[in-house]
Amino acid sequence: YSGLEEAVYRNIQACKELAQTTRTAYGPNGMNKMVINHLEKLFVTNDAATILRELEVQHPAAKMLVMASHMQEQEVGDGTNFVLVFAGVLLELAEDLLRMGLSVSEASYRVIEGYEKACKKALEILPDLVCCSAKSLRDVEEVASLLHTSVMSKQYGNERFLAKLIAQACVSILPDSGHFNVDNIRVCKIVGAGISASSVLHGMVFKKETEGDVTSVKDAKIAVYSCPFDGMITETKGTVLIKNAEELMNFSKGEENLMDLQVRAIADSGANVVVTGGKVADMALHYANKYDLMLVRLNSKWDLRRLCKTVGATALPRLTPPTLEEMGHCNSVYLSEVGDTQVVVFKHEKEDGAISTILIRGSTDNLMDDIERAVDDGVNTFKVLTRDKRLVPGGGATEIELAKQITSYGETCPGLDQYAIKKFAEAFEAIPRALAENSGVKANEVISKLYAVHQEGKKNVGFDIEAEAAAVKDMLEAGVLDTYLGKFWGIKLATNAAVTVLRVDQIIMAKPAGGPKPPSGKKDWDEDQND
Repeated sequence: YSGLEEAVYRNIQACKELAQTTRTAYGPNGMNKMVINHLEKLFVTNDAATILRELEVQHPAAKMLVMASHMQEQEVGDGTNFVLVFAGVLLELAEDLLRMGLSVSEASYRVIEGYEKACKKALEILPDLVCCSAKSLRDVEEVASLLHTSVMSKQYGNERFLAKLIAQACVSILPDSGHFNVDNIRVCKIVGAGISASSVLHGMVFKKETEGDVTSVKDAKIAVYSCPFDGMITETKGTVLIKNAEELMNFSKGEENLMDLQVRAIADSGANVVVTGGKVADMALHYANKYDLMLVRLNSKWDLRRLCKTVGATALPRLTPPTLEEMGHCNSVYLSEVGDTQVVVFKHEKEDGAISTILIRGSTDNLMDDIERAVDDGVNTFKVLTRDKRLVPGGGATEIELAKQITSYGETCPGLDQYAIKKFAEAFEAIPRALAENSGVKANEVISKLYAVHQEGKKNVGFDIEAEAAAVKDMLEAGVLDTYLGKFWGIKLATNAAVTVLRVDQIIMAKPAGGPKPPSGKKDWDEDQND
C-alpha cells in the first residue's frame, strides 16, 4: 500500500483490537477481565467503562473509540460496551469496502456518506421499535423489573435482589419535581456475610467510630463544623512569659474555662450531635462527654457536604453555637457494628429523605467493587427513565429489526452508498452474535433464526441466553428491556467515532525537537565559572 492507505488500515486495526478486548465481556455471560492499572491496583470486571478507564490506550485512533465510550458513560451511564463493539464492527466492515478497489480517499468518502445516511435512518426507525413505557416511577416493583436488564449484564444471578434494592433506594429519594440526582444514592461496602445480606438505609452510613462516650442519640439535632473541634489558635506565634507556678496554673485554667464555655454554649443551643471535619482535641472531647454530646469526625469534605445536605445543616467554619436554622435534624444517630466493622448511621425514618445509602456486603473487595458498578448502572438507568420512559426490547431484538429494515432501505438507494448502508445494517448483527458467542452457542444459527422470526413481523423476539441451544423468545414477555435513550446515544456516538476514524489518513505526532542534548550530571553547566 501507499503510505496513506497504510495509515488508514493501521487506524482501523488498532480500533478493531480494542473492540475485540471488550467484545468477549459483552452481555450477562461475558467473561471478566483482570486489569492491573499503572498504580498496580487489580480490577476483575466485565464492565467496559471500568476496563477503558484503567487501560492506558496509546493509539490516537483507538482513543477516539474510548472517548465515544466515555461520552456514552456521561450521557446515559450504561451501554459503553455497545458503543465499542458496534464502532469496532463498523470499522471492520469499512475495511472490507476499502479493499474493494477504489482509491482510499474516494472509498472513505463513500463509506462515510453511506454510514451517515444509515445512522440517520436507524434513528428514524428506532421510535417505531419502542415496545412499552414505564408507567409509574414511584412503584418499587415496576422500577425493579425495568432495572433487571441493566444489572443482569454485571451481576447475572443476583439481578432480582439487587434491582429491588436499587429500586427502593431510587424511589425513596425521587423528588416531586422529577429531577433525579445520581449522587444522592450512596454506596457503603463492608466485607463479610454475602450479597443477600445487603440492605438499603434512608440516610447516610459512614465507616467510622464515634469519638466520645455517647454512641446513640434519638431525635438528633446536629451541629456540623468544617474546622477542628479544638480551642482557638492565634494566627501568629505568641510568646507568654510565666514568672511563677500560680501563673502557669491560671494560664492552663483559662484555656480550660474557655473550652468549657465554648462546648457548653453548643450544648445549650440544643445540639446533641457534633460532626467535625478536623481533629478532636483531648480537652474538647472531655467537655463533650461532660455535656453528653455525641462526637463524629469525618475526614472527607465531600462526606461533610453530603451529610449537610442529608440532615439539612450548615457547616460552620468556627466553633460558634449553631442557630436553629444552621442545625440539622434526623431521627437517630447511632454507632452500629456490621460484621466486624464499626459504622455510624444517620437515619431518617421518613421515606422521602434527601439521600439513601445501599449497604453492600460481600466476601471480597473485588466482588463488592463489581456489585457497586452494577448498582451504578442500575441507578443511571433509573435516571435515564426519569428523562425518557420509553423502552425497546433487548437481547439483540432491536438490533436485528434495525438490520432488517436498513438492509431494505439500502436496496432502494442508488450509487455506491448502498454498499456502505448494507454494511451498516450488517454491523448490528454483532450484538446478538456477541451474546451468542459468549453463551457458547452457534452465532450463525441464532442470527438466522432471529431473521426468520422478524420476517414474520415479530419485532420483540431476541436471543434467549438461558436456553441450552440456539433459541429465541419474546423479550417483552421475558422482561429483557433496554432504555430508548441508551440505544439512541449508543448508535449515534458509535457511528460518529467510526466516521471520525475513517476521515483520518495521517497521524502526525509532535516530537521533542532535535539538537544536542545537554551534558548530564553536571549542574549549572551553562553558567560562567567565576574563578
